[in-house]
Amino acid sequence: MKSLSRKQGTDIKLFGRWSFQGVEANDPGLRRCMSLKPVAIPHSMGRHEHKRFRKADVDIVERLLNNIMRPGKNAGKKTKAISILKNSFELINIRTGRNPIEVLVRAVENSAPCEDTTRLSYGGIAYRLSVDVAPLRRVDLALRNLCNGARQASINNPRSIEECLAEELILASNHDMKSNAVSKRHEIERIAKASR
Repeated sequence: MKSLSRKQGTDIKLFGRWSFQGVEANDPGLRRCMSLKPVAIPHSMGRHEHKRFRKADVDIVERLLNNIMRPGKNAGKKTKAISILKNSFELINIRTGRNPIEVLVRAVENSAPCEDTTRLSYGGIAYRLSVDVAPLRRVDLALRNLCNGARQASINNPRSIEECLAEELILASNHDMKSNAVSKRHEIERIAKASR
């Protein structure tokens, strides 16, 4: 029997539609932490779980997918989350005519905060101090804020979560302040600048 091997030159596409070729992070700080390895379906079954910093090797689309499954309506429902992501990527492609993976990467870059504050107590007095944010945490915060913005926009709204997620990603990729994630980034950085 012949062993099944991948043909030379075939491109692995996300959901059989969108290619990872040519998609690259512009932010040099985030380039290491955003994996853009081609996957057909974003589901690694938690193989990264047992080693430190292994999350950086998980595909950026799967990390968004895992954030969609945060506690709430979609907690633990991976198939439902994949369906939401697939439909929102379709909407992004229809509205912008661009590759949705590229839109996601730009959205993460534009909504990842560079500075944050930490709480220090010195002599019984607590005060805030501005600190730089680690690249892996920047990506985590950006993905969390993008998903939270979409989730909040879909509550008590006739629009579905797919439409809200697509709009949030498009607005964030254009660096629009109407995006919840981008406005949250500017608020965090403004507070950090004030406490330098």
